Amino acid sequence: MDESCVVVFPTVFARNKIPQLVLNIKMILRTRGQQFKSVRRDGDVILIDAGDPVFASSAVNLLFGIEKVAIARRTKGDFSSIVSGIAKVGGSLLLKGERFLVKVDGSLKGFVAKDAEIAATSEIIEKKSKLGARPGTEQNHDKLLYAHVTKTGAYVCIFLDKGRGGVPHKSQTQKAVCAIYDEMSAVSCYEMIRQGYDVRIIICYRSESELVGLVRAVNQIIPRLVRENVEIDFYRVARQSGSYLAYVQIILEIMLQYEERYVSLALSPLVLPTGFIEKVSRRVFESGRVPIVPLAGVDDGLFEGAREMGLERGIARLEKMAGMTFRGTDTFSQKAVRDAVGTRNSVTVRTGPNNVHDILDSLK
Repeated sequence: MDESCVVVFPTVFARNKIPQLVLNIKMILRTRGQQFKSVRRDGDVILIDAGDPVFASSAVNLLFGIEKVAIARRTKGDFSSIVSGIAKVGGSLLLKGERFLVKVDGSLKGFVAKDAEIAATSEIIEKKSKLGARPGTEQNHDKLLYAHVTKTGAYVCIFLDKGRGGVPHKSQTQKAVCAIYDEMSAVSCYEMIRQGYDVRIIICYRSESELVGLVRAVNQIIPRLVRENVEIDFYRVARQSGSYLAYVQIILEIMLQYEERYVSLALSPLVLPTGFIEKVSRRVFESGRVPIVPLAGVDDGLFEGAREMGLERGIARLEKMAGMTFRGTDTFSQKAVRDAVGTRNSVTVRTGPNNVHDILDSLK
């Protein structure tokens, strides 16, 4: 068997966008300082020949458009090579008494997946009888021994990690302005990138403590933008800006100062009144722009998105917001908009581990 390599499995929605995903993979490996010899397509997967497969797979799995990422050993695509390859990898991975499940898929020729799975399972049981390893089921197993077959060979996975889903960043070929001002808007921006948009990020805040939380949230987003440098604009909005709905409208007016054709609206009909969403969307259309509502079809996924971004502390606030009843006026002050626009502060950060400190230091 060949040395370990990284195998990237695109999502169903990304299979017609693989060239963009390949570009994104090369860029994130470079920005993360990971050495690689090649990134190339092999059938329906992308193969990475990396200096350090562990760190390379971790970096790549920050991207969208990926169903799963594996560290695997390459072998021939014939029946006997696949079976012996799975048995060899399985024998080195299994611990005493563990239940295992063998799965084979891909472009198989001359045999069916079930035959290879049964043969590999039998060989593992025979060779590793002293371990007491035994076959499990789809619902009950400790380790998955997975092999994917392409037209040129097969990849037997040593490690398999779930991807982030979505489509590759920039695959929409359109730029959008995106504001982050609370937990829901942070998840909304995350979803915009997941849906393939190239976003320009602005942060709106009302206090220093709020700013720190928002910078931590955007720190989870920056690596997924696949850029070496990211420019972020900051606006301080007066705390006496009215209700939450008025605050959202002030932020919308700030976003309309930008030239991007698409405007991301962090509004979910499961949380906010439909009439308000219609009103805000109409305002965007009247300005000659197009509103995008990335959270329109998201329900409990809102909380899952928060967890993926490391916003566990904000989930309680998201749940509180989801249970709120919005009443009263939603009027806002144009003076508050003008005052906020006057506080604009632009910061350019280089993607790296100290983004939070770099951003906050730059603002000082």
